[in-house]
Amino acid sequence: MSLNRSEKQAVIDEVSALAAKAQTLVMAEYRGITVADLTKLRVEARKAGVSLSVLKNTLARRAVAGTPFEVAVEQMTGPLIYGFSEDAVAAAKVVVEFAKTNDKMVLRGGVYAGKPLDVNGVKSLASIPSKEVLLSQLLGLMQSPVSRLARVVAALAEQKGEAQPA
Repeated sequence: MSLNRSEKQAVIDEVSALAAKAQTLVMAEYRGITVADLTKLRVEARKAGVSLSVLKNTLARRAVAGTPFEVAVEQMTGPLIYGFSEDAVAAAKVVVEFAKTNDKMVLRGGVYAGKPLDVNGVKSLASIPSKEVLLSQLLGLMQSPVSRLARVVAALAEQKGEAQPA
């Protein structure tokens, strides 16, 4: 069933709004994947804050025109599922993790910060720890010198306390 002109424009507007908020676009070929598996993928994507859409490529091209994702227009061929995310790595993580368990999901590429990514680029992006993990690692690095200093000062105070006669 084809869409009429106003329905097509509504799809373009919706995807354009997603692209305006997103940092990352990941594209993958979904040919041969069962509906049940696609439903699992959509559930995982929703949990991660990723918007997945199966779109006609012509509508997708029109929707990303004038956005940083326009550099991916050449890659938009064949049956693709498009994943947009505001988190820089979420879309890549969701699609790459799904592709590991489902050999019919074929990564095609993506875009991050206005730069096109090939398959290896998407996999590299997916391997970056999440924002929460990176923040906790940074906090640990910042606390490390302070806690070491506190232990040294406590040890010195303990030594001075033992050295003085009672």
